[in-house]
Amino acid sequence: MLERSKRLQRWSARGMTILWKDKSGLGTLEIVLIAAVIIAIALLFKDWIIEFLKDLFGKVESNSEEVFS
Repeated sequence: MLERSKRLQRWSARGMTILWKDKSGLGTLEIVLIAAVIIAIALLFKDWIIEFLKDLFGKVESNSEEVFS
């Protein structure tokens, strides 16, 4: 039983080492983390962003009326 436990620990440690050194999904993880940070920032500053865009489009609309009239 002790021998089996030692083999299992050795296999588990070897598996974790292989998994730790595997970099195949790292690019995908980076993209997901960047997207999560952008979404979190957008949610935190949602009201400010909406007011900024309303003000910006209001200025564009008033300036376009001056140009085209």
